[in-house]
Amino acid sequence: MVELISDRGEPQAVAGPPLPLGERIELPGRGATFVRCIAGPADGPTVLLVHGWLASGGLNWFQTFDDLRGSYGVVAPDLRGHGRGIRSRRRFRLADCADDLAAIIDHLQCGPVIAVGYSMGGPVAQLLWQRHRDKVAGLVFVATSSSFVAGTRERFIFTSAMAAAAGGTRAGQQVTRLPIRAIRERIPTDAPGRPASMGRWAAAEMRRHNARTILEAGQAVGNYNARKWVGDIDVPTSCVVTTRDLAIRPAEQGRLAFAIPGATVHRLEDGHAACARPGFGTFVRTAVDDVAGRLP
Repeated sequence: MVELISDRGEPQAVAGPPLPLGERIELPGRGATFVRCIAGPADGPTVLLVHGWLASGGLNWFQTFDDLRGSYGVVAPDLRGHGRGIRSRRRFRLADCADDLAAIIDHLQCGPVIAVGYSMGGPVAQLLWQRHRDKVAGLVFVATSSSFVAGTRERFIFTSAMAAAAGGTRAGQQVTRLPIRAIRERIPTDAPGRPASMGRWAAAEMRRHNARTILEAGQAVGNYNARKWVGDIDVPTSCVVTTRDLAIRPAEQGRLAFAIPGATVHRLEDGHAACARPGFGTFVRTAVDDVAGRLP
């Protein structure tokens, strides 16, 4: 069961997907965040699940937890501004998210980890490796790339729109909640085999987002480009390419895989909402096993 707070402030119990328990943890100098954890074998690596834009740790990975349970320790935090992640007046930066993850790893004493990044979580995991190499044993990238908006014109239009929206929100503080209907269209929540109230649970998760930070995160994703250094990644890496993806071109996902020495490719015949489908966890588990099998 997931506890929600009604508009009147009254707790409401709403059925949702089976999720590992979460806890709020205080990261000194950074703020409080929310992390879902599953204990794993004492001699096995921990898998750090890094969610995408507009998602949360629970929303992005609910189809994955059971597939990893028992074989790996699992840590799935909410990134800053998303879900119950850190709230900050600072402008959103992907690098700050990476540093938050490093602080979580230190707090939980679970490193080095296999970091699994989905969509926006890919750049965050890439930056975690770049900025904190000693905390990363391996990487798995799913439906992601080293650059998200192809072409100078497209990048300018996307980042300018995000900057204008974020700036207006900062100045006027008039946006108090996300356009949930638009978000639902981007993240389907009607996966077969899950409770009928899944849509309500997912919408409640997304209503936790901070509107300003979400817009700034969109701008940060549009500006991200790691092509100059992503080829320096020197840990075992697997890439799950969503071959029907309309949000992040499969060719761009493949370019990331080919740029990293020794990276393996796993084809998933699905689109950018693959994380909501039954069977998604199997693909993640395969990619994680691939990386774990190549750890020193």
